[in-house]
Amino acid sequence: MSKSEQRSRPPRKEPEQVWTPRTKLGNLVATEKITTMKEIYENGYRIQEAGIIKKLLPGIKTEVIDVGIVQKQTTNGEYTRFKALVAAGDENGWLGIGQGKSKQMRIAIEKATNQAYLNVSPVKLGCGSWECRCDQHHSVPFKVRGRGGSVTVEVIPGPRGLGLVAGGNIRNLLKLAGLKDAWTKSTGSTNTMTSTSRAVLDCLRQTFSQG
Repeated sequence: MSKSEQRSRPPRKEPEQVWTPRTKLGNLVATEKITTMKEIYENGYRIQEAGIIKKLLPGIKTEVIDVGIVQKQTTNGEYTRFKALVAAGDENGWLGIGQGKSKQMRIAIEKATNQAYLNVSPVKLGCGSWECRCDQHHSVPFKVRGRGGSVTVEVIPGPRGLGLVAGGNIRNLLKLAGLKDAWTKSTGSTNTMTSTSRAVLDCLRQTFSQG
């Protein structure tokens, strides 16, 4: 095969695996007896299958937030594993974050992605800005604060057109959750993405617990 033919070939897509429910909730979703995420949270069901999230939130996206190496000294020598942090959100009021570790980077990312699906939580969107006062769901309904480790993140409602005033990683998480306009404040070691992402998720969960 010539080099020009190789360049023109489309990228190979991995075949999508067919989801086979393994839990009672999974069967209810597969048979369409439960058709929305709202029903699951109102009834207090525990989600144990990523396929449930993929079916009920078909527009959900994932993003690798951070990757790294974990080294541990043992009697047999140095033990090295990869770790990955992944966020999952539909950009319309749902966000989850997961972490995975493995000897292979690809498997670590897969584990983190699966965990992110299982940790998806609702985010209440609204317009709590006194400068805007519209009825659209482009920001948070009121100021919220969350904490993860030594990191504290505060999200403040912003008027339409403001955009997301935040650092790159925090901005990406807020966008995945569905926010379009907001101010943010953060304290602590925000370079530690595990703590920062947990702080953001805890912060956005406050939109429901306080509302």
